[in-house]
Amino acid sequence: MINRRILKDCSASTPFVKVNVTSNSSLSDDEFVTVTVTGVSNPSDGDWVAMISPSSSDVKSCLLNEFFYLQTGDTAKLPLLCHYPVKAQYMKNDPDYLGCKKKECKKYQNGKCAVKTCSGSIQFHVINIRSDIEFVFFSGGFLKPCLVGRSMPVSFANPKRPLYGHLSSIDSTGTSMRLTWVSGDKEPQQIQYGNGNTVTSAVTTFSQDDMCSSALPSPAKDFGWHDPGYIHSALMTGLKPLSTFSYRYGSDSVGWSEQIQFSTPPVGGSDEVRFIAFGDMGKTPLDASQEHYIQPGALSVIKAIANDLNSNNINSVFHIGDISYATGFLAEWDFFLHLINPVASRLSYMTAIGNHERDYVDSGSQYDTPDSGGECGVPYETYFPMPTTAKDKPWYSIEQGSVHFTVISTEHDWSENSEQYEWMQKDMASVNRQKTPWLIFMGHRPMYTSYHGLLPAGNEFTEAVEPLLLENKVDLVLFGHVHNYERTCSVFQSECKAMPTKDKNGVDTYDGRNYSAPVHAVIGMAGFTLDQFSNNVESWSLKRISEFGYLRAHATRKDLNLEFVVSDTREVKDSFHITK
Repeated sequence: MINRRILKDCSASTPFVKVNVTSNSSLSDDEFVTVTVTGVSNPSDGDWVAMISPSSSDVKSCLLNEFFYLQTGDTAKLPLLCHYPVKAQYMKNDPDYLGCKKKECKKYQNGKCAVKTCSGSIQFHVINIRSDIEFVFFSGGFLKPCLVGRSMPVSFANPKRPLYGHLSSIDSTGTSMRLTWVSGDKEPQQIQYGNGNTVTSAVTTFSQDDMCSSALPSPAKDFGWHDPGYIHSALMTGLKPLSTFSYRYGSDSVGWSEQIQFSTPPVGGSDEVRFIAFGDMGKTPLDASQEHYIQPGALSVIKAIANDLNSNNINSVFHIGDISYATGFLAEWDFFLHLINPVASRLSYMTAIGNHERDYVDSGSQYDTPDSGGECGVPYETYFPMPTTAKDKPWYSIEQGSVHFTVISTEHDWSENSEQYEWMQKDMASVNRQKTPWLIFMGHRPMYTSYHGLLPAGNEFTEAVEPLLLENKVDLVLFGHVHNYERTCSVFQSECKAMPTKDKNGVDTYDGRNYSAPVHAVIGMAGFTLDQFSNNVESWSLKRISEFGYLRAHATRKDLNLEFVVSDTREVKDSFHITK
């Protein structure tokens, strides 16, 4: 099949059309831009505006680009241009447009108006993605686009601005924190932190050549590519655990971030830790745009977590796979980093890799699917450097307070005698339970779920790895991938080995003093469209909730208390705790 490039031009039949932008001089780092289209003769349902970046991108029609979207699992009907528009909106989002309530006379004859045209205005949320932007007006809908008019290109006031800083831990001491940020500038920048400390960034990036592809080109390699700029990273050292510091990042030549307050996590082996965990977040547009892979719950969840940071003493966040859902549409990483910034700039934001970051055909991933859109883990590992041993080996462990966290990749080989399997075995066997009494195991694809519409980790994963969990007396297992919340009994080989009892407040309590098997929780309800449960309930499934939210945890040396928080209402819909 040949993906024919067609420049279907309708501008000649609409000579009066103009596309104007409120910010005709330059764009700030974060603003709402009003795009006004005037001179339209016959407003139609199929009239729309694309936000194109860079402005030199190919806006011809490529009708077979529907396969790029389908390759990543997105079945929405999206624009079939040769270069993916960062955003797209129908003009009918202006309620006055189709009824032509805003009229203008373009030609008079004998003192009377001979030619009347219509206009409309829509708003786009724009963040600093470094390359210039152009707004292009089409008729014919997303699937048969016909170019009518385009705005002048608009540039960002400072495309080199340091932005989207996010923190992560490098070890269990609580005395060092890594900051990673994005800039259009390749020259090293600095973090200024604490009482006059300064550290210089290491700078990296990735290119289109680093993306994977196949016989059918991947979005990352083709029409979804967007230049990531430069990713800066630097390590703040000499900190104290469980303490608050301030920092800013940037340089005199490209500008500085605002002054930001952040907190370090508790040292491993100390008495307690409070953390938040979830999977499958992605991003929600702040405007009415139609975009590739919209996650409707992400905005409410990140707002609720930010509120939790202000009211509760949260020490860290664990986001366990399916991070941005960019899946080869690279500009979407910037929008995700912008979304999480109010949280990730203030405390340790730890991650695990998921299928939508890593998997691609013939790329070495455990599952031979195109779910990453050709990213193959490269953007993920660049934006989120975790304390792993090497590139494309995204498993690690870390201790905070009374918990040892073992974080694995379900997307890499976990079979018996594989490198990751042997690492898991060694890591969990080495845990000093006097120092960290709790062992929590995290990954992306679940072993247990009542929802069967998505490919879980599979029986082979469960058969290979579940015995390790029992052997090492793992207390709690957290997975994402399925977009709902589900909690089990103390389960092994699909059988309940123990059931919780109710405490005086009616909260399910698991007796960890008489250990029988791990408790599993699926927590993939942080943004992606929710998966509904069937009526067939498995015997090991104790709680099932299909609402957006996150897991909030508080671990002392004797108790591990967990709550599922619904993001819209901040209501706790499930509570349970494990005792030692």
